[in-house]
Amino acid sequence: MDVTMGCCVGTRPPPSCLILLLLKLLATVSQGLPGTGPLGFHFTQSVYNATVYENSAARTYVNSQSRMGITLIDLSWDIKYRIVSGDEEGFFKAEEVIIADFCFLRIRTKGGNSAILNREIQDNYLLIVKGSVRGEDLEAWTKVNIQVLDMNDLRPLFSPTTYSVTIAESTPLRTSVAQVTATDADIGSNGEFYYYFKNKVDLFSVHPTSGVISLSGRLNYDEKNRYDLEILAVDRGMKLYGNNGVSSTAKLYVHIERINEHTPTLHVVTHIPFLLDREPTYAVVTVNDLDEGANGEIESVSIVAGDPFDQFLLAKEGKWMNEYRIKERKQVDWEGFPYGYNLTLQAKDKGSPQKFSAVKIVHIANPKRDTVPIRFEKETYDVSISEFSPPGVVVAIVKLSPEPLDVEYKLSPGEDAQFFKINPRSGLIVTAQPLNTVKKEVYKLVVTNKEGDLKAQVTIGIEDANDHTPEFQQLLYDAFVNESVPVGTSVLTVSASDKDKGENGYITYSIASLNLLPFAINQFTGVISTTEELDFESSPEIYRFIVRASDWGSPYRHESEVNVTIRIGNVNDNSPLFEKVACQGVISYDFPVGGHITAVSAIDIDELELVKYKIISGNELGFFYLNPDSGVLQLKKSLMNSGIKNGNFALRITATDGENFADPMSVNISVLHGKVSSKSFSCRETRVAQKLAEKLLIKAKANGKLNLEDGFLDFYSINRQGPHFDKSFPSDVAVKENLPVGANILKIKVYDADSGFNGKVLFTISDGNTDSCFNIDMETGQLKVLMPMDREHTDLYLLNITIYDLGNPQKSSWRLLTINVEDANDNSPIFLQDSYSVNILESSSIGTEIIQVEARDKDLGSNGEVTYSVLTDTQQFAINSSTGIVYVADQLDRETKANYSLKIEARDKAESGQQLFSVVTLKVFLDDVNDCSPAFIPSSYSVKVLEDLPVGTVIAWLETHDPDLGLGGQVRYSLVNDYNGRFEIDKASGAIRLSKELDYEKQQLYNLTVRAKDKGRPVSLSSVSFVEVEVVDVNENLHSPYFPDFAVVGSVKENSRLGTSVLKVTARDEDTGRDGEVQYSIRDGSGLGRFNIDDESGVISTADILDRETAGSYWLTVYATDRGVVPLYSSIEVYIEIEDVNDNAPLTSDPIYYPVIMENSPKDVSVIQIQAEDPDSSSNEKLTYRITSGNPQNFFTINTKTEWNLHKDRTFVSLLAIVFSALNSDWQMKPNPFVCVSM
Repeated sequence: MDVTMGCCVGTRPPPSCLILLLLKLLATVSQGLPGTGPLGFHFTQSVYNATVYENSAARTYVNSQSRMGITLIDLSWDIKYRIVSGDEEGFFKAEEVIIADFCFLRIRTKGGNSAILNREIQDNYLLIVKGSVRGEDLEAWTKVNIQVLDMNDLRPLFSPTTYSVTIAESTPLRTSVAQVTATDADIGSNGEFYYYFKNKVDLFSVHPTSGVISLSGRLNYDEKNRYDLEILAVDRGMKLYGNNGVSSTAKLYVHIERINEHTPTLHVVTHIPFLLDREPTYAVVTVNDLDEGANGEIESVSIVAGDPFDQFLLAKEGKWMNEYRIKERKQVDWEGFPYGYNLTLQAKDKGSPQKFSAVKIVHIANPKRDTVPIRFEKETYDVSISEFSPPGVVVAIVKLSPEPLDVEYKLSPGEDAQFFKINPRSGLIVTAQPLNTVKKEVYKLVVTNKEGDLKAQVTIGIEDANDHTPEFQQLLYDAFVNESVPVGTSVLTVSASDKDKGENGYITYSIASLNLLPFAINQFTGVISTTEELDFESSPEIYRFIVRASDWGSPYRHESEVNVTIRIGNVNDNSPLFEKVACQGVISYDFPVGGHITAVSAIDIDELELVKYKIISGNELGFFYLNPDSGVLQLKKSLMNSGIKNGNFALRITATDGENFADPMSVNISVLHGKVSSKSFSCRETRVAQKLAEKLLIKAKANGKLNLEDGFLDFYSINRQGPHFDKSFPSDVAVKENLPVGANILKIKVYDADSGFNGKVLFTISDGNTDSCFNIDMETGQLKVLMPMDREHTDLYLLNITIYDLGNPQKSSWRLLTINVEDANDNSPIFLQDSYSVNILESSSIGTEIIQVEARDKDLGSNGEVTYSVLTDTQQFAINSSTGIVYVADQLDRETKANYSLKIEARDKAESGQQLFSVVTLKVFLDDVNDCSPAFIPSSYSVKVLEDLPVGTVIAWLETHDPDLGLGGQVRYSLVNDYNGRFEIDKASGAIRLSKELDYEKQQLYNLTVRAKDKGRPVSLSSVSFVEVEVVDVNENLHSPYFPDFAVVGSVKENSRLGTSVLKVTARDEDTGRDGEVQYSIRDGSGLGRFNIDDESGVISTADILDRETAGSYWLTVYATDRGVVPLYSSIEVYIEIEDVNDNAPLTSDPIYYPVIMENSPKDVSVIQIQAEDPDSSSNEKLTYRITSGNPQNFFTINTKTEWNLHKDRTFVSLLAIVFSALNSDWQMKPNPFVCVSM
């Protein structure tokens, strides 16, 4: 149908109308949902969980915490449920129960001859249930998971039923000796059971839940050696149900044996007797066996191996019962067994079966042989010393270990032994003579003891020293070289060698000259070559200089020199030079033939040959003659006959030394008539002679310098001065005897004016070092302690300190140095015994002297005075510091501390330096006195006991501690109050047992007073403790509350006040007491929060304002819970329907209507149909209609009951507004709607 809705400003539809519309929309939508049917046909859950007890009677319904079923959207549905799978045995049946709008699914067990549910066979069923609507094609499915709950229908069973154990008579109390095992197929509390003894048993106890049987009393094999115990198992549920039947009985046979459990153990303390002992004891053997009785007695101890000649025996002696001493049976053959005997011992007891100890090997040392063999500390000593070492230098110290008191060291004779000497008492080897006189790299010495049966080899490597000077192969070198050789020409090679090794023998060369020389030497090869051009004419003809060869040694270099002479050969390498050139002059026409015209002069610097002159041009006519030797130019033939009246002659003249020609000079001669001056010739000077004189002067000076160097002497190569001691050298030095090895004593200062090796000083102790206590550093002169000094042995040394230089010849000097050894506190006090021990009663009074210790100090004076003190932090003991008497200083208590290990110190009274001391151990053993009462651990006890524990169960173990020994430490227990025999205690073990059953409902707490008393004599001591026993309530809540119906229905009017009672639910519980008291609560449902329930009465009342138009009904899930220790509960579904009250006015479909009618319409024409609804269900069919206003002329009328039709009654020619009202049966109406009629 079409729904036309209108609204008017200011109006709002009521909520009830909206809810109705929403329901219609949901119904319309649900018709299109696939699989759910047109109206949403489905179970509330896809899976339900339910429970049912096994062995349930027929027609027992399963219990589910959820509402199982389908909500009836259509109340006309006729729903049927059927189990389609999961119930192959046919245990269950599905039923349907409809209450209000819900069709419940109820599943019950079938009646008749159907099998009974058994959880032990199957504890779970998963049923698939189908729901369908009769006459319609609607179906739905769900799963119901049914858990079968356990009932206590089975009893525990033993497996096995017979047990047998064997235990030792010495088994300690509380030891677990056996365990019995029973099983119950029930689960949870139904499967719990207790173990207990069928009859009363004192010596054993059984744990009620684990079945462990423990020893609770002392066993005595002689009294009884077998116990037959019967153990029962009771199901805890049986007592609750009032049935004390027992499942089965197990038998336990306990056999008691005196088991020889432990083997004897041997403890051996060896002893080396004195050779003069008549009956020497070689070892003390003690035997222990932890067994008791005959099993712990030792039958014998014997030597089972290692004594092939039966020379030893075991004698049972000493104050202890099982102490044996190894002695001689006859004279022992020590020569055949120089290293002693290895005896194998074994002990056997008197037990049954007899047991043997593990074998014990005892080494009996040869008393005639030192326990530690004497040998040199090293078989080979490898040392190295410098080749420079003078006599007295320390080489090595050889030692025997251990060193005998009468030790004497010797050097075996040999080629190398002459260079060394050894101190026979200390084993110090020093050099006896210089080592550089013999070129040897290694010396080998053999050191022996006095007897010569022990040997050690000393290999001495000589470290190469720079003690050789390079030596040239020639005494001098002479060479000749022409002045014409080019620069770099090798002239001469010098060569030297050095016998040293390494850098000490590596040589370099240099030229030692104060003047510059035209030569250089290669420092590595010794090749001398020119460094510049040589010129015979301007340089010395002979060069004499020194070449020096130096090694690279340290600390100084050795050098040697050789004279080298190099002669310069003259070479004709210069041309003659004219003294004058460019001469010109005049002669007369009548100059006589043979007359001296002029003379030319040339000088040749080489001076090897005479200069010759000749005219090379200008004398073609032969008028002139030039003397080739003198250079005089003469007229050879007359000019007058020549026909030459006036003329000039240009002569070119040269000079030659035979190889080289001088540059030509010109002589121009003019011939004139008349008289001519005698000085008519002039020439230009070349100063050749002056230059030659200067060269000769330079050459003379150079020769003079070279000759001057020949007069220099090498003052540095001569050892002119000997070494000298500094003025600060002391005559005596005082040192403490306790100065440590390596400590510096004195650094000796010396000087030597020479340089290099001539001034290098070496130090040595050449005599007086009788005990080898001192050593001096050869290089630095530092005097040190080499070996420990002992003033008691030697208090003064007179050392001969000798110093040497390394010059050639070597020079030396010596001085005596007195060493005074001062006394030091180097001896500690020594106790007369290695340790002390004493036994005293723990009741010893304060001040009781228990022992005196004594120590002696070899030092003198205050260094030898001894004072005593107790180092151990104790208040119980003290010592007299002067006498060493130890006494009791405070109360003693063996139970607090049974023995004391005191450290006693003996210290000297040295006034300077560190005081010396020694410490000895004093062991004080306290003998017991019965002075302690048994102390409970803890001081009091608190136990919780289940009320259903069986009689005989041990509920507590008492434990005490009595530190006294013997009878004073043995404790017996007793109960001061036992609550009318409800509890009992084992006097030996302290086990408290139940003698009667407990009942929580009668008494919840017991306070037991227990006493522990020892067996001390003459007075026994006791103490008291308390045991608080709290009885724990056991869950006896057997029955759950139950409702007579699974669901109830109630109703209440919607206008009811808060707190209005709706209905009452009642559950019953067959338990008594608190277990049967029921409390109610609402835990689920659509009405949760809308209703309350009284937890005691079960009355359900309203808790909120109810509105039927909002919700017409509610479901509640009500729980009934008892007050048991483990509460049980059940639930019921409550349906409450809300009864309608007329509290709503009718409501039209539209607030304003706009019909149109033609004017002049006839009477009774239908104008409009008005529709109205009332949310109240009871008033919906009782609506009446009337026009309330807007119709004064009564043009319109309205049907008051059925259809709401508005009819025209009269003619009207305008717009007419009509107001009408719809009234329900209670004459309630809402605001009037309007009908506007247009004509």
